[in-house]
Amino acid sequence: MDQFCLIISGGEFEEIPDRYRDPHHIIACDRGWQYAEKLRLKPDLVVGDFDSAPVPESYVPVLQVPSEKDDTDTMLAARRALTLGYRHIVICCAFGGRMDHTFANIQTGAFLAARGADCVLLGKNTEAEIFTDQARLIERRDGWSLSVFSLTDECLGVTIRGTAYECEDAALTNAFPLGVSNRWTRDFAEITVKRGILMVMRSRLEKGEHI
Repeated sequence: MDQFCLIISGGEFEEIPDRYRDPHHIIACDRGWQYAEKLRLKPDLVVGDFDSAPVPESYVPVLQVPSEKDDTDTMLAARRALTLGYRHIVICCAFGGRMDHTFANIQTGAFLAARGADCVLLGKNTEAEIFTDQARLIERRDGWSLSVFSLTDECLGVTIRGTAYECEDAALTNAFPLGVSNRWTRDFAEITVKRGILMVMRSRLEKGEHI
């Protein structure tokens, strides 16, 4: 991966894959600075209103914001990453915990994609890639499901190959879960979207679960 910014959000803590452990820049959100310590990573900035963790002392630069604000702490970090010029952004500890925060992180990923950035969301048993107007190869992962969701009203020109359920130049909407629970038939699934913001999600299957 090219130079990327790692944002450590405040969802459920989870170790991150090795391929994401060498970011060019790290922003921790609120309790994310405590997660950074567990991950043995040093943030370049900690941002938040610190309603879920104390303000770090003598640690790294801190941007403390009011609790009454329009942006979530993770959205503030996302805006900062864009301002710094990053177009590859990984948000870890993005899932789990409160469902409203999980959904907000997905919307933050859509916000980034709408502004020309690729976004990866990482969490316990879940990984998602959010992108627009391009093709992606999604590596096969046995024991995981593969789902595709539209994050805009419509995603047009959606093509999915290398899976049990394929489609060609299809339309997906954000009001019907047509793309849920697919599976690989080859080493890579090829997924293309011509217009709209698409989320490709891999979810670890529970023990004994099949799709």
